[in-house]
Amino acid sequence: MNAASPSDSVPTTLSAAMALLRTPQQLRASRRLAWRERFTSLWAPPILVALACVPYTLTVEYVPAAASWAQPAMKGFGLAMVAYFVALLVWRNVSPREKALRPLRYEAAELVDENERLLRRADVRQKLGGGGATQLAEQALRVEGASVAGDAEALRREVKALEELTERHLGAFRKQSVWSTAGGIVKLLFIALLFRTAAVEPYRIPSGSMLPTLEIGDHVLVNKFIYGVRIPFMNVVPFVIVRLPERGDVVVFNSPFEPSKDLIKRVVGVPGDVVELNDGVVSINGQAQELRLVDPHFVVHNRPDGGDWNEDEVILQEEDLAGAPHAVLHVLAGTPRHEGPYTVPPGHVFVLGDNRDSSADSRHALGAPGGYNRVAFVPYGHIKGKAMVVWMSLGWHGLLHGLFGGTGLRVDRFFEPVR
Repeated sequence: MNAASPSDSVPTTLSAAMALLRTPQQLRASRRLAWRERFTSLWAPPILVALACVPYTLTVEYVPAAASWAQPAMKGFGLAMVAYFVALLVWRNVSPREKALRPLRYEAAELVDENERLLRRADVRQKLGGGGATQLAEQALRVEGASVAGDAEALRREVKALEELTERHLGAFRKQSVWSTAGGIVKLLFIALLFRTAAVEPYRIPSGSMLPTLEIGDHVLVNKFIYGVRIPFMNVVPFVIVRLPERGDVVVFNSPFEPSKDLIKRVVGVPGDVVELNDGVVSINGQAQELRLVDPHFVVHNRPDGGDWNEDEVILQEEDLAGAPHAVLHVLAGTPRHEGPYTVPPGHVFVLGDNRDSSADSRHALGAPGGYNRVAFVPYGHIKGKAMVVWMSLGWHGLLHGLFGGTGLRVDRFFEPVR
């Protein structure tokens, strides 16, 4: 029989060593503290909102009628989370006990995590031996006990003692662990980048080209999964995951002419379509799309070039684009005109802004310099994703607008589905 190596009797992690020494009562107290720390973190409200956004977004996207009850419910939850965040912020800065304990608990958690990482290494366990691991685990439990008790002075003493013990037993390995820590940070950044690239990305509405569907200052969530994962910088979508862009979709895309610029417009034509506009009425393949008058004197608030807010009186209409109804705007004194026909090439879409007379869209080369009367289509590879829902809005006349030149928190826009 082979003899066991000296490291075989050493627990493979600090948590395993602590588990051997911890009583059931200590375990329950530790778990309660862990959950308390999670729910009193300033990250708790935004994380809860993000988790709730997933089923909400899927619901309003695939069951549009559900928005009548789902949006008020989600809005109420969002406002509760805002109140929760403010309450946490006040409490954490007003309570002397919490102000003293929180940084100490953070320091203790970082030190215990460092011990945990080091003790996973076989060479560390080989050198440390069972006695050293037990000493570290015992001291870590004293730190945990002081943290559970909420005794700041005792916690400070125990953390200092654990720091000294760690330096004595693991000092030779701590410098090497800096590289493993950096590697962990790189992994987290890679995961975040992957999520942003393949799943969901936020986008802020910078202009009034999509009024009234999207207002200046709206922050929307963009579904980057639905059309297929796009390879950044290469502008390639290797394969479709759910479906291709369809008429009526509101999409965020990278400008083919200005790589650093993202735009948001509505898909009106897909490959093979022939699109024409006659006095504002869209025709697709010779079929005029229904356009119904809603309000001939509708007022919107615009902010040209990021300057002061102004009021524009326009005509509000509802357009039914191949079964996708949505609001559009036209100017009161619009000049009768004919635009097109535009034949959409393979692998491209034709896009328009909902603020039809104030949008640098496919009719005007997507705003490219010198391209006002030149058509430009959007390649599939430049489309980042489909706008799904407004998760926050900092726009005209919201809360505290008097302090910020008319811009405030638009609670009424929270979780508005993008139609």
